[in-house]
Amino acid sequence: MSQHGDSICFRQFLLDVSSAWFVATCKTDSWSLFVVFVLADSSGLDQNHGGEYAAYESLIERFITALRTCEVDPYMVLDGGSDHTDKKLETVTKRAEQRIERAHRAAKDGGKEDILPIMTKWVFRQTLTRLKVPVAKCFGEADREIAALADKWQCPVLSNDSDFYIFNLSAGLLPISYFQWQDVKGNGSKSYIPCKRYYTSSFCISFKIQPQLLPTFAALAGNDYVKLPKFIWSRFAPDASRPQSRLEGLLCWMKDFEQPEDTLKAAVELMGGKSQNKEKMLQSLSVGMEEYKLPRSSLVEFFVRGVVPPFLDEELIGRIPDWMQLRVMQARLPGDTLDVLLLHRLSLGTPVDHKDLPSANLTSRPLRQVMYGLLLGKETSYKVEERDREDLQLKFIRIKPTFSRVAQWLQLNSLHEAQLSERLEVLLEALGVKEELLNELPPQLRLLVAVTCYWWNRARPRPDLKLLKSLLLGMNLKDTSRLSAGRKHNQRRRYQSLQFLWCPAEAAASQSS
Repeated sequence: MSQHGDSICFRQFLLDVSSAWFVATCKTDSWSLFVVFVLADSSGLDQNHGGEYAAYESLIERFITALRTCEVDPYMVLDGGSDHTDKKLETVTKRAEQRIERAHRAAKDGGKEDILPIMTKWVFRQTLTRLKVPVAKCFGEADREIAALADKWQCPVLSNDSDFYIFNLSAGLLPISYFQWQDVKGNGSKSYIPCKRYYTSSFCISFKIQPQLLPTFAALAGNDYVKLPKFIWSRFAPDASRPQSRLEGLLCWMKDFEQPEDTLKAAVELMGGKSQNKEKMLQSLSVGMEEYKLPRSSLVEFFVRGVVPPFLDEELIGRIPDWMQLRVMQARLPGDTLDVLLLHRLSLGTPVDHKDLPSANLTSRPLRQVMYGLLLGKETSYKVEERDREDLQLKFIRIKPTFSRVAQWLQLNSLHEAQLSERLEVLLEALGVKEELLNELPPQLRLLVAVTCYWWNRARPRPDLKLLKSLLLGMNLKDTSRLSAGRKHNQRRRYQSLQFLWCPAEAAASQSS
C-alpha cells in the first residue's frame, strides 16, 4: 500500500506495549528517509532556511541513546537507488511535482511544508556512523529487505510506512507515531519505551479474512505499482459514511474468499471493463501482490560478516564494480550513483525555492557532469536525464557528461585505486580553483574555501557580497573570545588572503588603507 495510504484502518489493532522485556529485543529501522522525516518534523526544527543541522544531530543522538538505555540494538536499513523496472515511475514523478509546489509555498509564505533541508540525510548517516550504529544501504528500495531481516531475526520493524501493515512479520510492527522514545519509563535494566505493536494476525481475525489474502487486499486497495479503475467498495461497508469505509467495504467483500487467485478474478469481474483490459489488470494485480512476499534475507551476512549480498538482478551483474557495491552497502556512496549507472537518470532534490528564481540545482550541474563522466566513461554516448524544476514544472533535461584532463583516463573499475594527487586534480579542476592558492590556508579550510569559490562564481543570481564576507568571517574566526592579540593579527591576515580569492581589488584597497 502507499506510504501515504489509508493506514487509519489499521490503528484500532495496535496493542499497548509497556513491558521492559519486549523493548529490550533487537530492532531494525525502516526506510531511513521516513525516520529522518519523523524526527525532523516532530522536533520543531526550522526546515526553510538551510537546516539546523547541529540541533538535528543532537536529536538523532538522543533517539539512539533512548534505544540503548532500554538495551535495544538498532539496525538501520536505508533505501538505495530507484527501482530499475520503473514500476513506480508514475508515482515518483507525481510526488516530485507535489514537492516542487510545496517548496515554492514554503519559500513564498514561510510556512512548514515538510521539505527537508538538502543535507539532512547526510547528517543522519554521519551521526549514525559516529554513534557506531550498524547501517546498510540496499541497491534498491529497502522495504522487502527490512521485512525479511526482521522476520529472520524475529524482531519488530519500526516504521510509519503502511506497507509494513501487510507484510507477515512474526514480531509485528511498531508504528513510529506511537513510539514514545522521548518518554523512557523505568530505570536501569527495567527501562522501556511505551509504544504500540501491530500484528497482521489480529487484523485478519477481526475482519474474518484469510491471512494469505492480505497482499490481495493491498493490491486491490491500490498501491504504487497498480493503477485501478475507481470502484465504490464502500457499498459493502457497514457504515459507508465513515472515513475508512472504502477499505472496510473491500475487507467485508473479501470475507467469502480463501485463495488470492479467486479473489482477484472476482474483483476484476466486479470492476468491469473490456476483456483485454481485465487480463492486463489481473496481471498488474498479481505483480503488485508479489511485492509483499518475503524474500530470503540478504542483509544477515552483511551485518554479521560484512559480506556484500548477491541480491542484484542477474541482468545488472557486472554493471556495478565490486568495490562500488561494497561502498553502496556501507552507505558510503549515495543511491544516485546507481541511478546514473543503471538508468542514466537522476532525480534532483527539491530545496525550498521560489518558482521565479532559477533552480538551485543549476549551480551544481557542472559538478554533476564530472560525476557522470567518471561513472559512464569517456567512450560512452549516453546522456543523463536530470529531473529538475523550471518554474513550477518538472522538466526532464538530457545532460552530457564532461571529462577533465585527468578524469578522461580514469576507469570506473579501478577508480578506487586512483592516486590521491589524481583525485585532488579532478576535484580542483571541477571546482575551478588552483591548488597553489589554497596552500596558504590551513588544511581544514582548503576544501571549504574551494567549494565557496565555486559557489561564488557559479551561483545565479549572484550572492550578496555581505553574505560572502559573513561566510569568510565564520570560517576565519571560530572562537574569537579565546584569541590573543597576536593570533587576532594572524586571523586578520588570513581573512585578507581569503578576500583575494574572490575580491582581489577590494582586498588590495583594504590593505593599502
